[in-house]
Amino acid sequence: MLQAPGINPETTEKTSQTSCDATELLIAGFDEVGRGALAGPVAVGCVHFDALSDPGRLTGLDDSKRLAPKKREVLYERICALSEWGVGWVSNSMIDRYGIVSALTLAARRAYRAMGQRADLLLFDRGLSLQSASAFSEPQRYKELAFTKGDARSLHIAAASILAKVSRDRAMTRIHACFPGYDFDRNKGYGTAGHLAALRRLGPSSIHRRSFRLT
Repeated sequence: MLQAPGINPETTEKTSQTSCDATELLIAGFDEVGRGALAGPVAVGCVHFDALSDPGRLTGLDDSKRLAPKKREVLYERICALSEWGVGWVSNSMIDRYGIVSALTLAARRAYRAMGQRADLLLFDRGLSLQSASAFSEPQRYKELAFTKGDARSLHIAAASILAKVSRDRAMTRIHACFPGYDFDRNKGYGTAGHLAALRRLGPSSIHRRSFRLT
């Protein structure tokens, strides 16, 4: 993985973005949702902020898992209004075909293209990248920087995590209407006790990941 000159992976970009702004690079942040789910797609969010004229509108921005659903919804709308953004998707059938790591790479690439904004420096939560040894590989035209617990440390990654989380939660709620027996509106495809009980009772649906252990 390439790193931008002068960028320290341990530098916190969360509140001021000073360390990244000083590079004069265009920045985009990425995060994923759905990696460990038993059903449904994975989603990757991608966000680029220009200079924020009113940073106060993003007060409370944090890792999406640490926010209440209503707060995520409010921040989702504000992020969409204040940024260039995209969400990339890969279906359960593609996950089964190529594996979860390659599927996440493809979803991240789709999110970047959907954003429609060139970036020089891409910030990721650890374990996510646009580069892969799979059939989806392509020449690298940007620099990547990964953070451990990046969604708790980077403004861009935290925003991307909210976009991905809200988008996928909404999708799983819509899917629930087609498969009401699995309570996807509540478990979002993850292996809760209720979801596992439904699998034992009903068997897997067409949106379950057959390559995952459905027990």
